[in-house]
Amino acid sequence: MSSPRPGRADARRNREKLLAVAREVFAAAEGAVSLEAIAREAGVGIGTLYRHFPTREALVEAVYAAELDDVTASAEQLLRERPPEAALRAWMERYAAFVATKRGMLDTLRAGWASGAIATPATRERITGAIGAILDAGTRTGEFRDDVRAGDVTTLLLGTLLATTSDSPKGQVARLFDLVVDALRPR
Repeated sequence: MSSPRPGRADARRNREKLLAVAREVFAAAEGAVSLEAIAREAGVGIGTLYRHFPTREALVEAVYAAELDDVTASAEQLLRERPPEAALRAWMERYAAFVATKRGMLDTLRAGWASGAIATPATRERITGAIGAILDAGTRTGEFRDDVRAGDVTTLLLGTLLATTSDSPKGQVARLFDLVVDALRPR
Protein backbone atom coordinates (compact mmCIF):
# COMPACT_ATOMS: atom_id res chain seq x y z
CA MET A 1 0.00 0.00 0.00
CA SER A 2 1.44 3.37 -0.95
CA SER A 3 1.38 6.27 1.45
CA PRO A 4 -0.67 9.31 0.45
CA ARG A 5 1.14 12.02 -1.42
CA PRO A 6 1.97 14.92 0.87
CA GLY A 7 -0.02 18.07 0.24
CA ARG A 8 1.46 21.12 -1.37
CA ALA A 9 3.54 23.27 0.93
CA ASP A 10 1.25 26.28 0.51
CA ALA A 11 -1.80 24.15 1.28
CA ARG A 12 -0.13 22.81 4.46
CA ARG A 13 0.81 26.36 5.48
CA ASN A 14 -2.76 27.55 4.89
CA ARG A 15 -4.17 24.70 6.97
CA GLU A 16 -1.75 25.37 9.83
CA LYS A 17 -2.46 29.12 9.67
CA LEU A 18 -6.22 28.46 9.74
CA LEU A 19 -5.82 26.19 12.77
CA ALA A 20 -3.62 28.71 14.59
CA VAL A 21 -6.01 31.58 13.92
CA ALA A 22 -9.04 29.47 14.83
CA ARG A 23 -7.41 28.54 18.14
CA GLU A 24 -6.85 32.23 18.95
CA VAL A 25 -10.30 33.34 17.81
CA PHE A 26 -12.12 30.56 19.67
CA ALA A 27 -10.12 31.33 22.83
CA ALA A 28 -11.05 35.01 22.70
CA ALA A 29 -14.71 34.48 21.77
CA GLU A 30 -17.54 34.56 24.26
CA GLY A 31 -20.03 33.17 21.75
CA ALA A 32 -20.36 31.98 18.18
CA VAL A 33 -17.42 32.57 15.87
CA SER A 34 -17.75 33.47 12.20
CA LEU A 35 -15.83 31.19 9.85
CA GLU A 36 -15.47 34.14 7.50
CA ALA A 37 -13.69 36.05 10.28
CA ILE A 38 -11.29 33.15 10.79
CA ALA A 39 -10.52 32.96 7.06
CA ARG A 40 -10.04 36.72 6.85
CA GLU A 41 -7.75 36.78 9.90
CA ALA A 42 -5.73 33.91 8.41
CA GLY A 43 -5.34 35.84 5.17
CA VAL A 44 -7.18 33.30 3.04
CA GLY A 45 -10.54 33.13 1.32
CA ILE A 46 -13.52 31.29 2.75
CA GLY A 47 -13.14 28.71 -0.04
CA THR A 48 -9.68 27.83 1.24
CA LEU A 49 -11.08 27.36 4.73
CA TYR A 50 -13.81 25.05 3.39
CA ARG A 51 -11.30 23.03 1.32
CA HIS A 52 -9.45 22.19 4.51
CA PHE A 53 -12.44 22.07 6.84
CA PRO A 54 -15.67 21.34 4.92
CA THR A 55 -17.87 22.07 7.96
CA ARG A 56 -17.74 24.13 11.13
CA GLU A 57 -17.64 20.83 13.01
CA ALA A 58 -14.55 19.71 11.09
CA LEU A 59 -12.70 22.90 12.01
CA VAL A 60 -13.79 22.74 15.65
CA GLU A 61 -12.82 19.07 15.89
CA ALA A 62 -9.37 19.79 14.42
CA VAL A 63 -8.78 22.71 16.80
CA TYR A 64 -10.00 20.70 19.77
CA ALA A 65 -7.81 17.70 18.88
CA ALA A 66 -4.73 19.89 18.41
CA GLU A 67 -5.34 21.65 21.73
CA LEU A 68 -5.90 18.37 23.58
CA ASP A 69 -2.71 16.90 22.12
CA ASP A 70 -0.75 20.00 23.09
CA VAL A 71 -2.04 20.28 26.65
CA THR A 72 -1.53 16.61 27.46
CA ALA A 73 1.93 16.45 25.89
CA SER A 74 3.01 19.59 27.72
CA ALA A 75 3.00 17.77 31.09
CA GLU A 76 6.01 15.61 30.19
CA GLN A 77 7.82 18.56 28.61
CA LEU A 78 7.30 20.69 31.71
CA LEU A 79 8.56 17.86 33.94
CA ARG A 80 11.76 17.71 31.92
CA GLU A 81 12.30 21.45 32.43
CA ARG A 82 11.10 22.04 36.02
CA PRO A 83 10.61 20.42 39.39
CA PRO A 84 7.17 18.77 39.76
CA GLU A 85 5.49 21.58 41.72
CA ALA A 86 6.59 24.23 39.23
CA ALA A 87 5.68 21.89 36.35
CA LEU A 88 2.19 21.41 37.76
CA ARG A 89 1.63 25.11 38.27
CA ALA A 90 2.77 25.90 34.70
CA TRP A 91 0.65 23.03 33.38
CA MET A 92 -2.40 24.45 35.17
CA GLU A 93 -1.96 27.69 33.22
CA ARG A 94 -1.72 25.71 29.99
CA TYR A 95 -4.86 23.78 30.93
CA ALA A 96 -6.68 27.07 31.63
CA ALA A 97 -5.79 28.20 28.10
CA PHE A 98 -7.14 24.90 26.74
CA VAL A 99 -10.44 25.40 28.58
CA ALA A 100 -10.62 29.03 27.37
CA THR A 101 -10.26 27.86 23.78
CA LYS A 102 -13.15 25.45 24.28
CA ARG A 103 -15.48 28.22 25.47
CA GLY A 104 -15.74 29.66 21.96
CA MET A 105 -16.38 26.21 20.52
CA LEU A 106 -18.66 24.79 23.20
CA ASP A 107 -21.97 24.97 21.34
CA THR A 108 -20.49 23.35 18.23
CA LEU A 109 -18.72 20.70 20.30
CA ARG A 110 -21.85 19.78 22.25
CA ALA A 111 -23.99 19.60 19.12
CA GLY A 112 -21.33 17.64 17.26
CA TRP A 113 -20.87 15.14 20.09
CA ALA A 114 -24.64 14.71 20.45
CA SER A 115 -25.15 14.12 16.72
CA GLY A 116 -22.06 11.98 16.27
CA ALA A 117 -20.58 14.48 13.77
CA ILE A 118 -17.64 14.96 16.14
CA ALA A 119 -16.02 11.98 17.83
CA THR A 120 -16.25 12.05 21.60
CA PRO A 121 -12.65 12.27 22.79
CA ALA A 122 -11.29 10.72 25.96
CA THR A 123 -10.54 14.22 27.21
CA ARG A 124 -10.97 13.67 30.93
CA GLU A 125 -8.89 10.49 30.88
CA ARG A 126 -6.09 12.18 28.98
CA ILE A 127 -6.12 15.26 31.23
CA THR A 128 -6.15 13.06 34.33
CA GLY A 129 -3.25 11.05 32.88
CA ALA A 130 -1.20 14.21 32.40
CA ILE A 131 -1.92 15.34 35.96
CA GLY A 132 -1.13 11.84 37.22
CA ALA A 133 2.32 11.92 35.61
CA ILE A 134 3.11 15.20 37.38
CA LEU A 135 1.70 14.00 40.70
CA ASP A 136 3.72 10.77 40.49
CA ALA A 137 6.90 12.76 39.92
CA GLY A 138 6.05 15.06 42.82
CA THR A 139 5.31 12.13 45.10
CA ARG A 140 8.71 10.61 44.29
CA THR A 141 10.47 13.88 45.15
CA GLY A 142 8.38 14.45 48.27
CA GLU A 143 6.81 17.65 46.90
CA PHE A 144 3.29 16.17 46.80
CA ARG A 145 1.26 14.02 49.16
CA ASP A 146 1.00 10.37 48.23
CA ASP A 147 -2.74 10.09 48.98
CA VAL A 148 -4.02 12.43 46.26
CA ARG A 149 -5.81 11.01 43.25
CA ALA A 150 -5.21 12.58 39.86
CA GLY A 151 -8.95 12.48 39.14
CA ASP A 152 -9.61 14.61 42.22
CA VAL A 153 -7.14 17.23 41.00
CA THR A 154 -8.82 17.16 37.57
CA THR A 155 -12.14 17.85 39.27
CA LEU A 156 -10.68 20.71 41.32
CA LEU A 157 -9.16 22.36 38.25
CA LEU A 158 -12.25 21.92 36.11
CA GLY A 159 -14.44 23.28 38.91
CA THR A 160 -12.17 26.31 39.25
CA LEU A 161 -12.28 27.03 35.53
CA LEU A 162 -16.02 26.49 35.16
CA ALA A 163 -16.77 28.68 38.19
CA THR A 164 -14.71 31.60 36.90
CA THR A 165 -15.25 33.72 33.81
CA SER A 166 -13.60 36.60 32.06
CA ASP A 167 -15.61 38.82 34.45
CA SER A 168 -14.05 37.22 37.56
CA PRO A 169 -11.75 39.38 39.67
CA LYS A 170 -8.26 39.72 38.25
CA GLY A 171 -5.97 37.03 39.56
CA GLN A 172 -8.75 34.84 40.97
CA VAL A 173 -7.87 31.79 38.87
CA ALA A 174 -4.19 32.10 39.83
CA ARG A 175 -5.09 32.32 43.52
CA LEU A 176 -7.35 29.28 43.26
CA PHE A 177 -4.65 27.32 41.41
CA ASP A 178 -2.20 28.24 44.19
CA LEU A 179 -4.67 26.84 46.73
CA VAL A 180 -4.82 23.59 44.79
CA VAL A 181 -1.04 23.31 44.79
CA ASP A 182 -0.96 24.11 48.52
CA ALA A 183 -3.44 21.28 49.14
CA LEU A 184 -1.11 18.83 47.39
CA ARG A 185 1.89 19.50 49.62
CA PRO A 186 2.63 16.98 52.38
CA ARG A 187 1.10 17.87 55.71
